[in-house]
Amino acid sequence: MNISKSLKVKLFADGADIDGIREMAANEMIAGFTTNPTLMRKAGIKDYKAFAFEVLKVVPDRPVSFEVFADDFQTMEKQALEIASWGKQVNVKIPVTNTKGEFCGPLIKRLSAQGVKLNITAVMTIQQVENITAQLCHDTPAIISVFAGRIADTGRDPLITIAQAVQAMKTKPQLELIWASPRELLNIFQADKVGCHIITATNDILSKLKLVGKDLNDYSLETVEMFYRDARAAGFTIQT
Repeated sequence: MNISKSLKVKLFADGADIDGIREMAANEMIAGFTTNPTLMRKAGIKDYKAFAFEVLKVVPDRPVSFEVFADDFQTMEKQALEIASWGKQVNVKIPVTNTKGEFCGPLIKRLSAQGVKLNITAVMTIQQVENITAQLCHDTPAIISVFAGRIADTGRDPLITIAQAVQAMKTKPQLELIWASPRELLNIFQADKVGCHIITATNDILSKLKLVGKDLNDYSLETVEMFYRDARAAGFTIQT
């Protein structure tokens, strides 16, 4: 099944492993890339700027998001302007609040007015989406990342929030909505159905794209074969 022709939602790869980024960059279905300090730390990244420039060398032709990591607004702004200078395809990720819970709205407004393309991250409520949208400049493209997977982790249906966000952001057509932190491949189709513009996923989820449309009877048989093969490989026996 050729899902690139059936889906309107854009696929972004999320990660910090340079080999994985290179692999996804070779896939024409991947329209952009995101990363964050947590993924970078897990990947053993030590030099933030050197890593970013390596990513931009691997991905010179698609949007890439890099995140500020300061907690005070003045330093956040300095980091954002530096990151934005790294390339025209760079989106600067700004968290919706700092660690004190203070809304980053004034910073978002200043940066957007200066033409900095932002990706507002860690968003989880429709109120946050509405507040962010109000701060963003009409003339500057921006992304709002709603962490749908984390919403789902709390037992809430993220589709409700995503659908509301799509409507709230229509007042500024230059904005795009990301379904962030998906938990399964099905989320791609859910995001597409409600009109979400982008879904960002890690390589382990994107690697399942080859399964889309797979015959379920064949998949069932392959699963039975896997159990049988692994039981034999383990040398299991039951005395009867």
